[in-house]
Amino acid sequence: MGTLAPGAQGTENVMRSVNVAVVGATGAVGDEFLRLFELRKYPIKSLKLLASERSAGKKLKFAGKEYTVEKLTAESFKGVEHAFFSAGGSISKEFAPAAAKAGAIIIDNTSAFRYEKEIPLVVPEINPEDAFRYGERRIIANPNCTTIVALMPTFPLHRKFGLKRAVMSSYQAISGAGAQAMAELEQQLRDWAAGRPMTVKIAPKQIAFNVIPRIDVVTDNGYTKEEMKFLWEGQKIMHHDSLRATATCVRVPVLRSHSVSLNLEFEKPVTPEQAREVLKAAPGVVVQDDPKADVYPIPLERTMKNEVGVGRIRQDISVEGNRGLCLWAVGDQLMKGAALNAIQIGELLLSK
Repeated sequence: MGTLAPGAQGTENVMRSVNVAVVGATGAVGDEFLRLFELRKYPIKSLKLLASERSAGKKLKFAGKEYTVEKLTAESFKGVEHAFFSAGGSISKEFAPAAAKAGAIIIDNTSAFRYEKEIPLVVPEINPEDAFRYGERRIIANPNCTTIVALMPTFPLHRKFGLKRAVMSSYQAISGAGAQAMAELEQQLRDWAAGRPMTVKIAPKQIAFNVIPRIDVVTDNGYTKEEMKFLWEGQKIMHHDSLRATATCVRVPVLRSHSVSLNLEFEKPVTPEQAREVLKAAPGVVVQDDPKADVYPIPLERTMKNEVGVGRIRQDISVEGNRGLCLWAVGDQLMKGAALNAIQIGELLLSK
């Protein structure tokens, strides 16, 4: 059987059905897993919804049927073939070995295993062959959400023109910090409208009417871990060890979907027109690029969309020889940046 194109829907007739577990089923990404499993007709034979003891017993609906959330234990994975993890890195490190021992393939949405050399880090539109190199540990890592949004348009251009250096600035939705951070933004806006003082408990600073230029911990070189992920993961996913990259990651008062500004320098000359043609043919990318008519991707319009939108494509006038491009990309970080990418990895495995 040939490889199924990532993102194909209605594939239940060509895929064998599998026993599936979702770890972290009651979280925001867990919700996306259930919605997308149903939408994409993921071939589920049986489904286990797993979470902490606090969430055990909660009822969730999937495909017209009610499921009871079970407490996650080392014995939870008996008979499971695909285990989707989205409950935090410490949970993945503790329970992934048990899932592998039970015979499951783990598709991990946390940062627990991304930087281990033998663990594949996969975006199906970029490096699908790596998904089949999961080895004895049976783990495939899902990349950082911002890295995925940035690489979706970057990789097809790299393949055509040879990427030398990338500069990224990200404008990341508050949902990337979790449900409590979203609630804090909403409460701050209600307090502002009512003339009440705004409180800050979750984000490091007030997020309403503000931007925060720090996401994740600050490392010894002055970059945050979120910023370093763009370099580390970009090199690994694209098999491009010589890539030079730098990033500044900023939290913005947007509920959902991350935006990135990219400055890309290439080995070969490239025009904006050539870039548009390459990107129009790239899977998982949609070109929205007519700024004079206000056509460009924005978070409100890319939310709940599978593809990463790309626009504002123009020559980088600071790079000599027409070897640089500037562009703007927006993607739903809970979908393509998390659950959707993980499900596409599962579909890729099933398509063989």
